[in-house]
Amino acid sequence: MVVYAVQRFWFVRTWSWIGAISNGQWRFGLHAGLIALAAALLATILDPLLGHEISRLSLGGFNFGRSLATFARLWLFASVFGFLAVESVGAIEWVTDAAARLRPGAAAGEFNASRRTFFRYAAVLAGGFPFLAATYGFAAGRLRYTIERVDVPLANLPPELDGLRIAQLSDIHIGDYMPPREIARAVDMANGLQPDISFVTGDFVSSEGDPLDACITELSRLRAPLGVWGCNGNHEIYAGVEDDAERLFREKGMRLLRAQSAVVEHNGARFNLLGVDYQRDHMVSGERTGPMLQEIEHLIRRDMPNVLLSHNPNSFHRAAELGIELSLAGHTHGGQVKFEIVDHSISPARLITPFVAGLYRLPMSSHAGTASGGNGAQKAALYVNRGLGTLGFPVRLGVPPEITLLTLRRA
Repeated sequence: MVVYAVQRFWFVRTWSWIGAISNGQWRFGLHAGLIALAAALLATILDPLLGHEISRLSLGGFNFGRSLATFARLWLFASVFGFLAVESVGAIEWVTDAAARLRPGAAAGEFNASRRTFFRYAAVLAGGFPFLAATYGFAAGRLRYTIERVDVPLANLPPELDGLRIAQLSDIHIGDYMPPREIARAVDMANGLQPDISFVTGDFVSSEGDPLDACITELSRLRAPLGVWGCNGNHEIYAGVEDDAERLFREKGMRLLRAQSAVVEHNGARFNLLGVDYQRDHMVSGERTGPMLQEIEHLIRRDMPNVLLSHNPNSFHRAAELGIELSLAGHTHGGQVKFEIVDHSISPARLITPFVAGLYRLPMSSHAGTASGGNGAQKAALYVNRGLGTLGFPVRLGVPPEITLLTLRRA
């Protein structure tokens, strides 16, 4: 209903604007074009239900269907925010008009032409800004890779592991908007950081049919003395490729951990590396699946630090309860769009998790039985990577794609 209301708003306004054109031929042509554009937009919205037939349309070497799908996604994204902006300006105009009418001495029905003109231009500017922002977010924002260097104070870290360098990639989402050459660029940037170990925390694909093999082939170019490790994300479940991802990792000389652990040694000290498939945190078929991370409880070590690869950052509460010192996650994309209002950040990702992006700390349970006794003063850490790819709308605004270099420090 929201999508229908927004699209009806823009269609009616555009139809009325065209209707004001005096030239009949222009008016007829633009009305016909508007109808054709609306039909194409509707067809693109329905395309996933029709087996992505439209996205396969090509004219010579030009993929017409994919271009139309891109336009439709950008339009749907921007039109909603443009609608909200125009309506907000209208609401402000109504309030100011009401205040003017209540002013002592104001004439009944007084009309201020300059104020009306001001708000008309304000509505045009406010409504147009989301379209410009969406264009930037698609053309530049989603490809502006950034390197985040983060020191992570870690409980129970042996002196020999102080300074261990971890490279993290996440949420690749290979496809039309994340070709192999862009993955290769991110891999080269990660290798340039000279990490001791590299992790990839899930969502190699978006949906069934995406080229998983091509994605993992590019990721196999990651170089680190302690190896390349990973875990599955929720989109591997949706695409039905969890087993394939594990097999391809193994064939390419990497390892995907699925409710498994491995002891990693560095400078004579060791840490316990754990990995899990996507941890569901909602109802499934009307029944709860049980507590998160229950499949790895028996793998947690008390004689060395534990590092967990879990795509869903919402597993952090449970990880802290279990005494896992460090969790690495992705999943959120940082919301892909973030607005700063005064001192507050507004991101769609906050609808699904309090752990949107960056470093978080929680007390470890006093019952965790950690090597230092687990007195509740120790802090567990979580780092949430903003990911490389996009999902739904191929736009990033204020949330650039990320390659992370984490350096472990003694707490």
